[in-house]
Amino acid sequence: MLKYGDLIFLLVGLATVITIYFRNNPMNHTRRFMWRRFTNWFPLGMTYAFLYMARYNLVVSKNALGSMMTKEDFGLIFAAGTTTYALSFFLNGPLVDKLGGKRGIVFAAVGACVMNIAMGVVTYLFLHGRLAANLTVIFSILYSLNMFFQSYGAVSIIKVKAYWFHVRERGIFGAIFGTLISFGAYFAFDWGQAIATAAKLTLTTDPTPFQKFLRTLFAIDTGATDALWLIFFIPAGILIFWTLMDIIFIKDSPDQAGFDELDTHDASSDDSGPELTMPQMIKKIVTHPIMLTIALVEFTSGVLRNGIMQWYLVFAKDVHQAGAEFFAHNWGILLAISGILGGFSAGYISDHLFHSRRAPAAALSNIIMILATVIMALFLFNSPVAVGVCAVIMNFAVIGVHSIMSGTAAADFGGKKNTATASGLTDACVYFGSGLQSISLGYLTTANWQYWPVFLIPFAVLGLVASLKIWTALPEATKRYLLTVEKVSISVRTTTILTKISLPKSARNKRENSV
Repeated sequence: MLKYGDLIFLLVGLATVITIYFRNNPMNHTRRFMWRRFTNWFPLGMTYAFLYMARYNLVVSKNALGSMMTKEDFGLIFAAGTTTYALSFFLNGPLVDKLGGKRGIVFAAVGACVMNIAMGVVTYLFLHGRLAANLTVIFSILYSLNMFFQSYGAVSIIKVKAYWFHVRERGIFGAIFGTLISFGAYFAFDWGQAIATAAKLTLTTDPTPFQKFLRTLFAIDTGATDALWLIFFIPAGILIFWTLMDIIFIKDSPDQAGFDELDTHDASSDDSGPELTMPQMIKKIVTHPIMLTIALVEFTSGVLRNGIMQWYLVFAKDVHQAGAEFFAHNWGILLAISGILGGFSAGYISDHLFHSRRAPAAALSNIIMILATVIMALFLFNSPVAVGVCAVIMNFAVIGVHSIMSGTAAADFGGKKNTATASGLTDACVYFGSGLQSISLGYLTTANWQYWPVFLIPFAVLGLVASLKIWTALPEATKRYLLTVEKVSISVRTTTILTKISLPKSARNKRENSV
């Protein structure tokens, strides 16, 4: 059920994110610009958060349906969706670069809304014994279509961000992006579970106000079956509202909102040639060595993020977590808190300690994940509390990686002209990784849950190695900006982090400002 404390946290967290946004103004934008940019990214971000709810509600439905959807069935459905999501980026990334982020996010929200309604109808027919076809096959098709439309969301939000945020501001916006993902996880798991609980045939003798409201609003029939179709219908309804907000408020770039064009000093600042065709954009991105390394990091993050986010609840239901029930009962809010902290930690480290280099933050996050997965493997059946804590720490670290790499580094190196294509490539790799882990863990955990953390360890190591490979990488335009405006020359080695920790501030400034 929904907890009032969680709702208060949500509001406080949202207020904190907004406050950080307005206080973080390294480029000295006017107050008018800051407010107009806020009205641009806030509805865009909330749409993306509820797209997450309309994506991970599948996990909630799996637990609600119980044996009617086995782990193997769930793994196949989720893998079909994530593979579709990944492949879709090779089409929709270039399309969003051509059409703009506003059209992309509206297309994502409307499509996901329709597909969630369709999944709700199928669930209704199935629970009433009116569905003759195989549930796994139908859900695989509908969930894949849902994920096709969903894939427009990520590239659209990053496309709009690329025009409105300078490179030196993007680390913190990457944190905001990670926060919105975390809110989406909270909406999906905690709100979704509250919907599933309120929709049950038998309620407690003292239902919560939310349960009373839901049953009254939808006139739930308690004489037939659980109204689990609401797990899909309600997110669809919420998306309709935010779609309208997007249409009203979003502008693709500052010049469309009455401001001068913003030079973001990303890779596009050096791109004065003719506009590329879609095949040329794709070729440019997929042959870029740094973009390919970022994509590899994101592939590992896809395995790790969904390997924790979607499977911990299934594990906790299969293997009773005596003394650690807190984690399963509060999974959504724990994902939100840890994800917000992870996103802001990575963003702060990137912008303030490494002059907007993204790889160092990703490398540190992967080190944390290596330690957490090893501890999980050692204590999986001996310490439920240790497993729960490690799962939350894993989410903290992996959201840091995803927000700083896919949400930020891809935009830096792709440039605002090609940012949707670039972020599409990296997000595709995230979901190739997610599809791999979904099929693999669906079968491995059926054999033995011990395979769960062991399967994840090599991917955390691979993510660390790839991050170290691009430790000093920055677009040339960003290097020039740092040299001419901030008087900083980026010619550092991996020992920089040790220097920053060990030297006093005055000595660090002298070292960093020398060419």
